[in-house]
Amino acid sequence: MSERSKPKAKRKFSATANPHQGMDVASLQAAVVNHLEFSLAKDEYTATERDLFVSAAMTVRDRLVERWVETQQSYYDRDVKRVYYLSLEFLLGRTLSNSLLNLELEEASRQALEEYGYNLEDLQEVEFDAGLGNGGLGRLAACFLDSMASLELPAYGYGLRYEYGIFFQRIEDGYQRETPDNWLRYGNPWEISRPEYLYPVHFYGKVNQYHDAQGVFRNEWVETQQVMAMAYDTPVPGYRNNTVNTLRLWAAKATRDFDLEPFNFGEYERAVMDKVRSETITQVLYPNDNVFVGRELRLKQQYFLVSATFQDIFRRYRKTRPTFAEFAAKNAVQLNDTHPSIAIPELMRLLMDEEGLGWDEAWKITVATFGYTNHTVLPEALEKWPVSLMVQVLPRHLQIIYEINRRLLEEVASRYPGDGDRLRRMSLIEEGPEQKVRMAHLAIVGSHSVNGVAALHTKILTEEVFRDFCELWPERFNNKTNGITPRRWLRACNPGLAQLIFSQLGEGWVKDLSQLQHLVPLAEDAGFRQEWRRVKRANKERLARYIETQNRLVLDVDSLFDCQVKRIHEYKRQLLNALHLAALYNRLKSGSPHAFVPRTAIFGGKAAPGYFIAKLIIKLINAIAATVDQDPQVEGRLKVVFLANYGVSLAEKIMPAAELSEQISTAGMEASGTGNMKFALNGALTIGTLDGANVEMAEEIGEEHVFIFGLRAEEVKALKQQGYNPWDHYHADPELKLVLDQIAEGAFSPGQPDLFKPLVHALLYQGDPYLLLADYPAYAACQERVSALYLDPEAWTRKSILNCARMGKFSSDRTIQEYARQIWEVEPAPVHLGRQGK
Repeated sequence: MSERSKPKAKRKFSATANPHQGMDVASLQAAVVNHLEFSLAKDEYTATERDLFVSAAMTVRDRLVERWVETQQSYYDRDVKRVYYLSLEFLLGRTLSNSLLNLELEEASRQALEEYGYNLEDLQEVEFDAGLGNGGLGRLAACFLDSMASLELPAYGYGLRYEYGIFFQRIEDGYQRETPDNWLRYGNPWEISRPEYLYPVHFYGKVNQYHDAQGVFRNEWVETQQVMAMAYDTPVPGYRNNTVNTLRLWAAKATRDFDLEPFNFGEYERAVMDKVRSETITQVLYPNDNVFVGRELRLKQQYFLVSATFQDIFRRYRKTRPTFAEFAAKNAVQLNDTHPSIAIPELMRLLMDEEGLGWDEAWKITVATFGYTNHTVLPEALEKWPVSLMVQVLPRHLQIIYEINRRLLEEVASRYPGDGDRLRRMSLIEEGPEQKVRMAHLAIVGSHSVNGVAALHTKILTEEVFRDFCELWPERFNNKTNGITPRRWLRACNPGLAQLIFSQLGEGWVKDLSQLQHLVPLAEDAGFRQEWRRVKRANKERLARYIETQNRLVLDVDSLFDCQVKRIHEYKRQLLNALHLAALYNRLKSGSPHAFVPRTAIFGGKAAPGYFIAKLIIKLINAIAATVDQDPQVEGRLKVVFLANYGVSLAEKIMPAAELSEQISTAGMEASGTGNMKFALNGALTIGTLDGANVEMAEEIGEEHVFIFGLRAEEVKALKQQGYNPWDHYHADPELKLVLDQIAEGAFSPGQPDLFKPLVHALLYQGDPYLLLADYPAYAACQERVSALYLDPEAWTRKSILNCARMGKFSSDRTIQEYARQIWEVEPAPVHLGRQGK
């Protein structure tokens, strides 16, 4: 707890009866005290800060329960079509602040806690980020859940309840060190276990084929190993409405605790082995480094999610329908990337093997049920499972995939006779030394809708990556540009800016982000610009205090806060930023005549544990940071800092303080990005390539109000086709050559002169696949434009306001409305409290 919020004296706790629904200060105080005493067995003398957080969380959860129960029952009463969003990741962040905001309980909760001597913001810091995701994919899923509830759509999220997140990142001597992210160590007050929803999930075994008594050919999956899936539910409240949807997460449980026979003979390890092996399925979030590594655990995780989810969907559907004729009319299932695409053969298996439908009827239902969202254009990141692994783990599903493929190739051969290359390209089975199942192809074939997540991304999918499929089924392909929820990413994380906007526009923009366009005229109001700068400075000071505490580094809040925070990967080009910072350092050392604007470069992001180059980039950034920090000659003009363990809660501190947003991936390689949107919504100016959603952001904001540089996607493709030689750029640019030589020769690692040679080797001797050297001169020149503009605070502030004002398109509400209308065909289902006869 901070010094400012330490209580001088704690008021004696006193409870009142039935405190579960009241929204006033007194009711909230009584509820918190009741939970302390009756849920946690604590009083004012023994209660810790964590106890207060848990009691506050349970108090808020109580106020969601009535709405939660009403929501679920109303969906049955009105016989609505439901949306099921399947994702291996949900990067939720903290839940307390978001729930208070959506319930309109922030101020009452703050007062209730202050009267007992506690500070709401301090208690919010106690909560762990839920370790259910890795990066943009999981954060997008979380934004979508918020939007679906806020738009009152009957929707459910389904995922896995990982006991450990990807990892907790520490920076030691400049290196990333991974430690377990045991986010459930102290429990999770938001979740409710549902042991009544416990389903068997099968693996391994074999397939028996036979004719039944009626002479019908049947397949039976037998001699399997079972793992039980148990449901844990988390409420997802909509913003200022009565809808509370459900995020249902599955945890793996053994079918029995242990085999008693070896236990009775003293062989305890053998007795519990099966239990331990079973429950490892949901123990750890599998790290995604965007280069797919086929592992049995990951395949089992994917099928575990899919099997449990469809048993649950079937249970719900059967309550009101005796046959499956209306299944697709009442259920829309969205696959968030290829990870849950094994759902396609699973639904076919259930409909045919369990429900007795024929192939044609089952296939019609399957295709009408599924939509597939693709999130990558990188060929190496498209999932491909070895046939040898799938036949062992999921033998019946492989049979179904073979039959889907046979029918697909028949259709392709009929449409394009004699085109053997097309058959090879489109086959679900990739031939080679090891046969593999192309899961993206399976997802396309088995879905009625296939969407990209930005206009450029979808163009690349339809014209390059999946061109053959688009030519076969053009009606299936569409674009749904990603968005972010303005509730968390402006209203909650940047209260100062939100209040300033409220003072001019009211609160309607929180649910209709397009209303921010009314800020455009205010960019010319000198008084409003001054207030805008005041808010930004306060946010910079807040972040600076955090960095001083965590990194023992004092920042100049008058310097330009230049931020690049995202997963560390070569195509995202943190290394390009680092090369430029080294060049800036050289300029300062040499007394360059360039007008120098003081700059603080802030990095954050995790590298996959096995991704050597990405981890070496982190070390280089920290080596540059240490060199700069230890040099008094550049004091006050340049700082570099790497913030450890980047995640949602840290992003909520960085985004409001950022002034320059680095979105500098190689054009054509980023599907969309959403960090770019969060920065711009909080008034940061973007320096970036025309990649992913940057293209549409530049169109909406105006290219004159962002800093665009570098090769376009088509130019990247052309340069690679004609032959790219990085040495040409090395010799043509003395500043770049000096930096690369310094890195290679150990200038930033004097004790280990060869430490960073692999980075330079990848650029010069391995072809520079992400074209850093080709884009460096344009990037450096663009950074000069950034510095020049920053010297004019009024001009910078105008552009900052315009960036925020023109972000209306990039609300996840708009994205979800498009999914609902164009893919799911689902309508809002507003919830009214106090049903008759309850």
